[in-house]
This record gives sequence, structure tokens and C-alpha cells, in this order.
Amino acid sequence: MSPEVNFGCLPTAIGSMPHVDPEAACSLVLRYLPDIPAWPQLPNRSPKERMYIQYSEGFPGVVTEGNKIHIEPGGKFESGLEQIYLDCEAGDFDKYDISAEYAAGLHTFLSQGKRSDMVKGQIIGPITWGLTVIGQDGRAVLYDDTLAEIGARFLRLKAAWQENALRRISPNTIIFLDEPYLVSLGSAFVPLSREKVIALLEETLQGIKGLKGLHCCGNTDWSLPLSTTIDVLSFDAYTEAVSLGLYPVEVKAFLARGGNIAWGIIPNDEESLAKESLFSLYDRLGEAMAPFTRDGLSFKQVVQQGLITPSCGLTALSPEAAELALELSSKLSDYMRKKYIL
Repeated sequence: MSPEVNFGCLPTAIGSMPHVDPEAACSLVLRYLPDIPAWPQLPNRSPKERMYIQYSEGFPGVVTEGNKIHIEPGGKFESGLEQIYLDCEAGDFDKYDISAEYAAGLHTFLSQGKRSDMVKGQIIGPITWGLTVIGQDGRAVLYDDTLAEIGARFLRLKAAWQENALRRISPNTIIFLDEPYLVSLGSAFVPLSREKVIALLEETLQGIKGLKGLHCCGNTDWSLPLSTTIDVLSFDAYTEAVSLGLYPVEVKAFLARGGNIAWGIIPNDEESLAKESLFSLYDRLGEAMAPFTRDGLSFKQVVQQGLITPSCGLTALSPEAAELALELSSKLSDYMRKKYIL
């Protein structure tokens, strides 16, 4: 784990925004999340900004057709895979960039050059990537041991490139692995061992020198990500607080070693968002945190080692609702910090 950092319930975002204009999306992020802005992914702008396509740019043999992505080995396929191994060993990530065509929000964010104490980035995790990209045999590449490992290494280089780019505007970075498909672990449809999942996650996490996070927006075996080297666990606290509460021992150990929890307490659907207010969300957050304030953990400690975020990405919202979600994140953070931190 990286050197201990307590966020004190500062706000940030998961990543995706509903906008097609990167300037508008960046403007909102910088307005409401000045302490830890997160560059906006814009999947409504182009299919290339859907995260499983966005971070596959440059992978050997990758072919995209609309919203689908698969591997077609060609003449340089084997040498391309070997090069990923060599570049990982050498730490050479320069050619693993994410271009403006695939991430307009990132490049707009970087071009604005606005300094902040910390900046957040995000990348698809190796489990979700491996279950989304299809190999030549028609199966997800995660079930091909070689491609699964190379994919994790490829994402490791992409994460390192992104982190290095973000350090142009802040010396302190935090990179999240987005792993929604962790919810499938343990099912008959995804027969993966715990050891393999952790090994692939750690392979990608090795590319991150600064703070490391992992986001999963559904129910999973939380003991698994909590046993990795991440510094931040990000989850949907609005609907899944009970599921994390089933792992009090693991959460306590995670906090004891300096970990932080990103409480995704701001809903990312418009119907729920319209029903909430600052104080209703404050009450809901308190209920989510309460089960962990036992066995020696104080409520203030849980607050101190926390972040406030939306429950997941904001792509499905209208731009106006997305702004409301960020505004509520900022207001709830201010309220919590004044009450328990400052």
C-alpha cells in the first residue's frame, strides 16, 4: 500500500459523464470537485469512449465493430504480444498512450492545465476487460491464460502512461481500476479462482506508482479487493451498503493499514436523485457507515478515511442531473468535513 493518506470525505467522481462536449464536462468537474478532479469519460460522444474499447487502443489484433470488440490475430500478432512483455519489464509505457480520439475528456482536461493537490484517473480493470473482449475462439479472452495475463500487463502500461500524463497537472495521483464484472465472480458463468483474479488485478496495479483504487458498483466478495494492494475501495453505498457490511473484519483491517473507502452515496439514476437532498443523503451515509463503527473504530475515523462520490458513472443521466449529482457530492462533503473534520 502507498503512504497513508486520509481524504477526510473529500468529493471526487467515478469517471463517466453524459456530455458530448468535453469542455462542458471538464468545466463541471473542476467547478464541483476542485480538490480531486477526475477527468471525464464521454461514452455518449463516441463508442470509442466506452471503457472496454477506450483502453484497448493499440492492443495487438484488436478489432472494434460498433460496440463490440474482438481479437483477430494477424501477421504481427505474436510479436506484438511479446513486445508488451518486454515493455513491462523495461517500464517503457510511452507508446501506450490513450489518444484524443478515444478520450477527448482526458486530453481536454490535460490541456486546461489547472493545478490541483491531487487528480484522479481511471482505467478498466483486467477482469472486466478480459470478460468483454472476445478471442478468436469466440470466448472471452479471460479464459485464455496467455491473453489474460498479457491483457493485464497491457492495462498496466496504459495505467502508467495515464498516471504520468496526469502528473503534468498534479504531483499526486490516484488511479482507479473500474471492475464492474467482479459481481460475476463465484457464479457458474465465471469460474475463476480467487488466486487468478488477485494475480491479474495485481499485475495491472503494479503499473501505478501513486495511490491505487478499485471501483465495483455491485455486490461482490469484498474480501477479494480488500486483500489486494489498493489504497481506496470504491463502491455503491447507496444500494450496496449492506453487502459491504458483511465484511466488518476485512474492512477494519483495510482501514487499519491506511486504506480509504469511497462512499458512492449519490445515486446515479434520475428518479432516485430527484428524491434526495443534502440531509437525506447525510442520514443515508450515516446508516451506511454505522456498522463499521464497532470493535474500536470511531465514526470520525471512518469519515476521516473516506471519499464522497456518486454511486457509479453518470452516463445515463441528463447533463443537468449529472451536475446535480456532482453538486450534491460537493455539498455533502462540505457538510461532513465541517461537522467531523475541520
